[in-house]
Amino acid sequence: MRRITRSAAALVVATAALAAVNIGSAQANDRPVYGCPGGAACIYPQNADIHTSTPTNIYYSYGAHNLSNQLGNHYVLNNQYGGANATVQLCTGYNGVNCTITIKLNEFGNYNLTPINSIVLNRP
Repeated sequence: MRRITRSAAALVVATAALAAVNIGSAQANDRPVYGCPGGAACIYPQNADIHTSTPTNIYYSYGAHNLSNQLGNHYVLNNQYGGANATVQLCTGYNGVNCTITIKLNEFGNYNLTPINSIVLNRP
């Protein structure tokens, strides 16, 4: 009986430690990056420097979002929560059709959005 009790206690301690690690990771992802809130994907103004400007478009919800009046070069930043599957896609069609560019978690790039008509936030 003593052996079972020690094993159960060890399991409780290990579970609590794992929960603390997961909470810490979630808090780390909660920080804004270049003005883009944690958990969001952001588009910055045309020809603006990502280091000194603030986003014009901020997206939190998963799925497709149609764009309008996004012409020329814009930085796009993926600051979502989650793992490798939390991607952002840029699509030439409306409603997330013909996605040609994928931006991985915690990455950004400068893209010509003239041919881009929608952005998709993929669930992790």
